[in-house]
Amino acid sequence: MKNLNTIIKIILALLFIGALFKMPYNYYEIMRFLGMVGFAILGYNELKKENSPFIIVWFASALLINPFFKLALGRSLWNIIDVIWVILLLLSMKYQKSE
Repeated sequence: MKNLNTIIKIILALLFIGALFKMPYNYYEIMRFLGMVGFAILGYNELKKENSPFIIVWFASALLINPFFKLALGRSLWNIIDVIWVILLLLSMKYQKSE
């Protein structure tokens, strides 16, 4: 399960880094769907572990990025959120290794 979580985190981090550049609209649609699924999987895996500080973060992120009920936050705010997600994903990988 650690390997699956690591792969998901790397893919999501790369997607969010890509979102900082000017991309076609379809990229952001796909990123939203993959982000929602990825964060939901991460949240579920953390929920099974119990006592994890990332449970709420991953489920809240899945809700925030969902492609069905979009929040119009503006490009600059989404860029900030993308950077925060990349940092959180990388920190959680470090936290995962220390367990």
